[in-house]
Amino acid sequence: MKALLFFLGLSFAVGSSSCGGSPRESSGARNSDASNVAATAGPSSAATPEETLPKIVAFGDSLTAGYGLAPKESYPALLQKMLDADGFKYEVVNAGVSGDTSAGGVRRIDWTMNSGDVRFVVVELGANDFLRGQPVEETKKNLAEIIERAKSRGAQVLLAGMYTTTDAGREYEAQIHEAFQSLAREHGVVLIPFFLEGVAGRDELNQEDRIHPNAEGAKIVAATVYRYLKPLLEKERQKK
Repeated sequence: MKALLFFLGLSFAVGSSSCGGSPRESSGARNSDASNVAATAGPSSAATPEETLPKIVAFGDSLTAGYGLAPKESYPALLQKMLDADGFKYEVVNAGVSGDTSAGGVRRIDWTMNSGDVRFVVVELGANDFLRGQPVEETKKNLAEIIERAKSRGAQVLLAGMYTTTDAGREYEAQIHEAFQSLAREHGVVLIPFFLEGVAGRDELNQEDRIHPNAEGAKIVAATVYRYLKPLLEKERQKK
């Protein structure tokens, strides 16, 4: 039941996106719209301090975009606050697009990587694929391509795992679990086992659709991502 609600909520997000959606659907941390990343990636006459900072790209669907939340409540915006509080000098770029799939991610990863000196990419995609019953191997292939394109640009990748309990059955669920596990092993990336850990299925941490985190739930999501990201940041800081 928990996962069924999860995918009903994602279906709602896809529908909203196809109809134009809410202006909040692709809000960001310091870059407020993922679609503006490419437009603003060119050189400017006077770079601001944020433009000179290395980047952490949050790359995903409505769960990353902050669907239904104010820009400052999205997980990338909260992640930015955590980084700032711990003295890490990075800019978090919200490259979440509501309703996006792994195939959509393949199409836009290259120009997203043009947002500056991208050091880390948090890849959160696949849930909408599974909602549609796409073969897991196809999603895995797309995620692998996203990972390798990001790595080819010198970025470290964190892969966010997802669960599903549609009517596809246990075998499909097992395939999804193994896909994320094997992607992490085969491509040498950090796996966040479940992006919505501690949030999924808890009404008090989700919006009325019972899938997208509310402001309190987004705080937990940000903390989960930061738990896996922070050790990588500390390693980078030690190299300097």
